[in-house]
Amino acid sequence: MDLDRRSLFSGALRHRGSQQSDSEQLALKQKYQARLKEVEAMEPLSGLSLPALLVEHRLSRRNFMMWASAMTAALMLPPMFEKQVAEAASLLNRVPVIWIEGQDCAGNSEAFIRSAGPTVEELLFQTISLEYHETLMAAAGFQSELRKQTAAQMYKGKYVLVVEGAIPQGESGAYCTIGAAGQTFYEEVQQLSAGAALVIGAGACAYYGGIPKAYPNPTNAVGVSSVVSGTPVINIPACPMNPINFVGTLIHYILTGAAPALDSTGRPIWAFGNLIHNNCERRAHFDAGEYVQQWGDLGAQNNFCLYKMGCKGPFTYNNCSIVRYNEGTNWPIGVGHGCIGCSQPEFWDTLAYERPMIDANIHAPGIAGLGVEAGADKFGLGLLAVVGVGIVAHAIASAAGGREKVPATVSSSNTDAPSGGTTEKKEGE
Repeated sequence: MDLDRRSLFSGALRHRGSQQSDSEQLALKQKYQARLKEVEAMEPLSGLSLPALLVEHRLSRRNFMMWASAMTAALMLPPMFEKQVAEAASLLNRVPVIWIEGQDCAGNSEAFIRSAGPTVEELLFQTISLEYHETLMAAAGFQSELRKQTAAQMYKGKYVLVVEGAIPQGESGAYCTIGAAGQTFYEEVQQLSAGAALVIGAGACAYYGGIPKAYPNPTNAVGVSSVVSGTPVINIPACPMNPINFVGTLIHYILTGAAPALDSTGRPIWAFGNLIHNNCERRAHFDAGEYVQQWGDLGAQNNFCLYKMGCKGPFTYNNCSIVRYNEGTNWPIGVGHGCIGCSQPEFWDTLAYERPMIDANIHAPGIAGLGVEAGADKFGLGLLAVVGVGIVAHAIASAAGGREKVPATVSSSNTDAPSGGTTEKKEGE
């Protein structure tokens, strides 16, 4: 996420923070600073420090502060909080994390670790005190189980539990068992969430069941929010989730000690408060009524709007049209494929097909769905026609002025008038 993208963050996301008065922002900054001192006093749990990793991978302090600047904007905070965000990032090694996986493809974990050169998010992922992660840890079998149980007991009430993957409830949870003891994933989520300070549902499967929940849902898969109670749950959907949104959520937790503002489905509003459609780079083509009609046509070659090819951007809440993936390099629509709504509930059954929704009732601006440009032309012609009709009507009315009006014969059904009578009225009467 480079500094050049900060203006995009500011324009699209910052407006909520700017509604606060200067005194409110100052009070919030002081509150964050007090929380950071509290976290800094904790003993580092990871042997890795962010400054050392930045030096090792030849990422300058300037690069890191550019990242912090963009992250501050993404969190809907004013620029005055950049220093606090940078400090919070350097304190990620104070927070113990237990990461478990159920019905998943490990794509959310892969989103962090698969790249040619490490990003700031990936370096932060290395500094996190990752007490348990079955995909990344060297231990296996009973040894790994012991490590997980020890961490859960040692950091009870302090650790962040990350759940990746759906949770099957069918056959008493037997469709997914964890570890050498064969404990069901359903039981593991319930037990570990009870001792956690915070639970993060990582990815679409943990959010709402994802692909495992797709019809006919043979394992009765559900998301984290359907299983966990009594502990705050933050859902960070998408397939995979964006590392920026995960790291941003952890930074918010370090700054505040609590979950960020969430929508009705448990997603952080700072990341999932806007429709992709509103900030899409192809929105101008939608407004102009310029669409890709089939793959490979001139519209596709000119990066026209993908709505008619099934893009679900108008129905999907996410910030990937702004933050993108791989350090802001690109995102699905940028490479020519429409959004499939992977951060929405039930997306695989309701949104992931390559055709527009029949009942969507989405229309391009303008007249007859022809777009703003065509609509403006047609509106101008229509206005001239209306004006012309008005001129003709005015001329006829003027020509008829001063004449005696034609008597109107009363209808035979009107019994109030005399039989055969007429009404006549001259001007001035």
